[in-house]
Amino acid sequence: MAFDDVLETVGSTGRFQVLHVMLLCSPMFMMASHNLLQNFVAIVPPHFCRAPRNSSISHLGPQEALLLTVPLDSEGKPSKCQRYSTPQWHLLARNNIPTETGGAVSSTLDPLSTELQGCEEGWEYNMTEITSSIISEWDLVCDSHLLKQMGQSIYMGGVLVGAVVLGGLADKFGRRILLMLSYLLMAVSGTCAAFSPSFQLFCFFRFLCGMALSGLGLNSLSLILEWIPTRVRTVVGTGTGYFYTVGQLILAGMAYFIRDWRWLTLAASIPYFVVFLYSLWFLESARWLVLNGKSKQAVKNLRYVALFNGRRAEGDEINVKVLQESMKKEMSCSQGTHSALDLLRTPALRNITISLCVVWFTTSFAYYGLSMDLQKFGVDIYLIQVIFGAVDIPAKVIMTVSMSKIGRRVSQSAAIILSGIMILANLLVPYENQVLRTTLAVLGKGCLAASFNCCFLYTGELFPTIIRQNGMGWVSMMARLGAMVAPLILILGDVVSWLPGLIYGGIPILAGGIALFLPETLGMPLPDTIQDAEERSLRRKSSKSLKKGDIMLKEANNSLLRVETI
Repeated sequence: MAFDDVLETVGSTGRFQVLHVMLLCSPMFMMASHNLLQNFVAIVPPHFCRAPRNSSISHLGPQEALLLTVPLDSEGKPSKCQRYSTPQWHLLARNNIPTETGGAVSSTLDPLSTELQGCEEGWEYNMTEITSSIISEWDLVCDSHLLKQMGQSIYMGGVLVGAVVLGGLADKFGRRILLMLSYLLMAVSGTCAAFSPSFQLFCFFRFLCGMALSGLGLNSLSLILEWIPTRVRTVVGTGTGYFYTVGQLILAGMAYFIRDWRWLTLAASIPYFVVFLYSLWFLESARWLVLNGKSKQAVKNLRYVALFNGRRAEGDEINVKVLQESMKKEMSCSQGTHSALDLLRTPALRNITISLCVVWFTTSFAYYGLSMDLQKFGVDIYLIQVIFGAVDIPAKVIMTVSMSKIGRRVSQSAAIILSGIMILANLLVPYENQVLRTTLAVLGKGCLAASFNCCFLYTGELFPTIIRQNGMGWVSMMARLGAMVAPLILILGDVVSWLPGLIYGGIPILAGGIALFLPETLGMPLPDTIQDAEERSLRRKSSKSLKKGDIMLKEANNSLLRVETI
């Protein structure tokens, strides 16, 4: 498209682009911290019912009181959700345990009843591994244990709402202003969440954090893609994913040294105040400015980029007339208002939107199904977070090479299908073989991380500029819907233990097939208008028809040769 030539004039890969991309990517370090924060702020410590405030056992030590008041479960551990209605004194005598006064208690003190009751006076928590979590803070255990998953679903609900609201507003008011507001919202709401006096307020502020994260991710990617040329989009687009990968490792380190959930939440939020301040330097996308009738500001931005890149003379040659003339076609096609309905208005965009919705939903659904309950693997939670983060590095390297050599479409499809195969294979491994189970889960997570990396770049290339944020917002909404549903699927495990794994693994395989209906974008310029997207689809169909015609022609020629030979 014409804008790529203008961008080359002012310098498409100069100092401005390097600094611009680095500053936009830096906040992504903390994106992982907020997305996966639940793994550490909602750690479930070992717990059991608090002993009744009864003077008859007040002289006993903690272990004796536990034996008297809490029954053992099927695994021989203290029950988490039940206690004896009266102290079972005979258990001390049976186990020959002396009291702190020195003598053993006589078995004649057996109670008349062994009736059980709930933890009416709260719980005792073993806090040897952590200082506090939202679980111990607000007793989110036993009858309230589903509130843990609800907290994460509410956060993902915020991400979903943010994708719809902030994505649409960015197409109307610009990427820069919405990105700045997202930074500020993340900083303020994250800080408020850290000081929340109740679980309800904590969920509310986490919902706002989710909204901010959507605005941050969507607008950062658009500003990056719209200021760089086609030839480096694959490398830069994939490179941004590594910031999120490193962020997962940073989260593991932060959580290891900060064992209090309030301080950990604060540590993940405070940096966004600094990011908000330096975001004042960001420039609005010149593509968006031109297509929204703000050519004068677009010229100013392009001249600033030219000056920053040491091409002042070339920048001075750009004026409103030159810019409008070079993008005359794009401007004429972008007249009028656009909305999310345009995503389904034409056959090409309809195919793109529906296919991408399935791909994003599935990738997020399976990704968070694996990543959001690390305690289930029976491995140190900090170690498994490091492993889950580190696997992204080779996965994204392989995806980068694959996207550059094979193409986006096949790479996207293969990554999702492989992740499904790994998850399904895990169903065949005995639960006791934790090493193999964890290995398969890590490989599956790596495939899903690679799929996410491809998703962001591929989606930005498929949707035209005038509705790109609407499109990104819509598919991101589907991804967050998948993330919201993922924790709820775990509940089915209480009915059929293998059913969640079957769902987590089966859906990606189906989605991988649907991804093959998307058009290829390798080496192609960004579409600016809906007409550009339609023309690309027509070219693809024409190319397929020509190939089919060539094959039929060759078959006909071969038939003639065989006839002549006879």
